[in-house]
Amino acid sequence: MSYETIAILMFASMLLMLLTGQRVFAAIGFVSAATALMLYGNGAIEMPFNAAFKLFNWYPLLTLPLFIYMGYILSESGIADDLYQMFHVWFGGLKGGLAVGTIGLMIVISAMNGLSVAGMAIGATIALPEMLRRGYDKVMITGVVQAGSSLGILVPPSVVLVLYGMIARQPVGKLWLAGAVPGLMMAALFIVYIVVRCRVQPNLGPVLPKADRDMPLADKLKLLKAGIIPFLIFFFMTGLFVMGVTSLVESSAVGATSATIAALVKRRLTRQVLEETVRKTLGISCMFMWIILAALCFGAVFDGIGAVRAIESLFITRWNLSPWEVLIMMQLSYILMGMFLDDTAMLVIVAPLYVPLVKVLGFDPVWYGVLYTITCQIAYMTPPFGYNLFLMRAMAPKEITLIDIYRSITPFVLVMTLALILVMVFPQIALWLPEYVYSRR
Repeated sequence: MSYETIAILMFASMLLMLLTGQRVFAAIGFVSAATALMLYGNGAIEMPFNAAFKLFNWYPLLTLPLFIYMGYILSESGIADDLYQMFHVWFGGLKGGLAVGTIGLMIVISAMNGLSVAGMAIGATIALPEMLRRGYDKVMITGVVQAGSSLGILVPPSVVLVLYGMIARQPVGKLWLAGAVPGLMMAALFIVYIVVRCRVQPNLGPVLPKADRDMPLADKLKLLKAGIIPFLIFFFMTGLFVMGVTSLVESSAVGATSATIAALVKRRLTRQVLEETVRKTLGISCMFMWIILAALCFGAVFDGIGAVRAIESLFITRWNLSPWEVLIMMQLSYILMGMFLDDTAMLVIVAPLYVPLVKVLGFDPVWYGVLYTITCQIAYMTPPFGYNLFLMRAMAPKEITLIDIYRSITPFVLVMTLALILVMVFPQIALWLPEYVYSRR
């Protein structure tokens, strides 16, 4: 049996197991272990141990549980609720102002958590019912929450970029900085679309009644305190890292400690909040570590059978594709897989193939990490089985149907596609900040 056939059988077996509902790490790990045993015999038993030691020797892995902990303690302590109240008052006088404020809330939540699920949960439970009560169009605001929550995997500290850095062996600090400007650019494009759409169709996002937002300036300024804590946490966490004062791991520890102190100062650090935060942090961290471990085993088998070189030969030699044509095919494959899989599964499945190929084609792997993340955001909201679509269906109020959710994402997917094209055509959008910061170190 040729190595190309073995590679195809590995992919087919893994996808079949995933479609049966098996957990991602179990499906990938089982296929990797079974293939290794068939190819290498008893000697393959050492592969998972080697992968485990490689994983636990990777120092930046310490950032993963710390950032997850930081996001959950801010969420569980109710600081996100205070933030939305601030956006509610300050943006209520603008047509579509609550939708704009929701995007602002999502940016802050992304900077505190790094996971799209947290943004989706907060947006669907806090922002969405409030906007519906205020007469906002349910289709538009459903798209706002879905699009805004997707920023969590691009704006630092993105957990997905941490995973990409681990698998692709790229500096996580550079990846974070590379995702910052494209993430803020995408958020700005969302806001521009909302403002323009609500000016053309004012009934989609009516201005709040004056009684709801007419309060003394002193009271409005007091509401700004809700935004000071997340800003300070983000500054101490990311700002000190950018200035070279702290390392990546130290900045994650600063973020986690600052979030705990913030909850304590606001007298919300109860035993229940702490227990819930620790429980969720442990669950998410262990899940990601098992996935990374399975990915390392999978990559080792793939590298051993020469699948990377076979794919390279197929695209470049046999099909005679240009580097950009290969890159576009790779992005389209993410969108196709995103209809059925989440971001971590996609990354684990194709990273062993695509990352070495990106280097051979002459592209920057840090820049490609941003492209991968933006494409995942698009894939999340691609019907019929986009990950965010069903997550929103599970969390949204009863009056929002699955058809409403499908209709809501079209304009936002187009905006995200525009952002992807801009980053592809102008790579410095993603690369100038990490180049500037690391050139000063």
